[in-house]
Amino acid sequence: MQEVEVVTGIDIGTTKIGCFIAEVDDGVVRIIGVGSHPSEGLKYGVVVDVDKTVKSIQAAVKKAEDMADVDVDDVFVGIAGDHIRSINGRGVVAVSGENSEVTSDDVRRVIDAAKAVALPIDREIIHILPQEFMVDDMKGIRDPVGMKGVRLEAEVHIVTGAIASAQNIHRCIEKAGYHVADIVLEPLASSYSVLTEDQKELGCVIMDIGGGTSDIAMFYEGCIRHTSVVALGGKNVTNDLAIVLRTPIDSAESLKIDHGRVLHIENDREEHISVSDVNHVSDRKIAKSLLVDIIQPRMAEILSLSYEEIKKSDYINLMTTGLILTGGGSLLPGTLEVAEDIFNMPVRLGIPTGFVGMVEEAQNPQSATGVGLIIYGSKHLHEAGGSIA
Repeated sequence: MQEVEVVTGIDIGTTKIGCFIAEVDDGVVRIIGVGSHPSEGLKYGVVVDVDKTVKSIQAAVKKAEDMADVDVDDVFVGIAGDHIRSINGRGVVAVSGENSEVTSDDVRRVIDAAKAVALPIDREIIHILPQEFMVDDMKGIRDPVGMKGVRLEAEVHIVTGAIASAQNIHRCIEKAGYHVADIVLEPLASSYSVLTEDQKELGCVIMDIGGGTSDIAMFYEGCIRHTSVVALGGKNVTNDLAIVLRTPIDSAESLKIDHGRVLHIENDREEHISVSDVNHVSDRKIAKSLLVDIIQPRMAEILSLSYEEIKKSDYINLMTTGLILTGGGSLLPGTLEVAEDIFNMPVRLGIPTGFVGMVEEAQNPQSATGVGLIIYGSKHLHEAGGSIA
């Protein structure tokens, strides 16, 4: 009887923690458990209270475990936050294989050479993502193993994060009773669930608008070329509503979800909605158009700052297939239209695919990172050491 592998992904966000459990059988990812819990103890993707974060993780995982009827051990965890930085590196080694044939050991050595960059004492490498290899004068090679040559070069994308932030995520997961199989950059994880191979090949930008941060990754010729983080997200929109309307945070969040828009529509100045007083003394009526007037500048700021980030990359003119927006912040009506104007490229909503089971629960932009983590995990399970059911 074939063994079924179980993969668990935990998306540690600023506003919520999501847990996804899947069975992987002959390459097919079947989601069997989904759980989420309000995120307490985090700010802009960074742990600020270990005990509260641990309790939130345990609550989210418990819901998913009960649904899936399995006990979780190894987990793939997403990492984000404005402490994330990325650089490109290059390494060169002499081919040491017999008859000048490139071996997997040569590939390992050239990647090690490429990542030998000077980092500040408070930062560590999260990912080394190969972009392309060169054997002598031949460029654009994806897998050089077996090729003949005397010199092997590699260009890599190096993602770094604050040591303290990564260690605190490790600590929270372990205190919650689980083992970290791997920490994965969240936009990289999301790319596994919402991008096609053609999009990665032809050039695209993925932008995940989360609660506390907006995470960006640019792909071209099948690999990441640039990553960055903007320290603004959906929570900033909620806070703006709470401050301007003088209403509690939870009421502002409900107003955003139920009535929020980024663009005005017909009659929104005539239509009115109730807003709770911050002291819960009385409700008052406001025009729906006022919500747009508050939300629009903040969303435009988030998108404009993100566009400024991708302009820093030499690949901006190669983003042929455009921008893919995902994450909870992308769900505000009008966001795609405003993004199209700012980025001046095609924009579409990123819906997770590549799995079966529990489609209704997982097939929405808010689940992009969580679903991406289990798909990433299914492909890297044996490197990280996963569990068998």
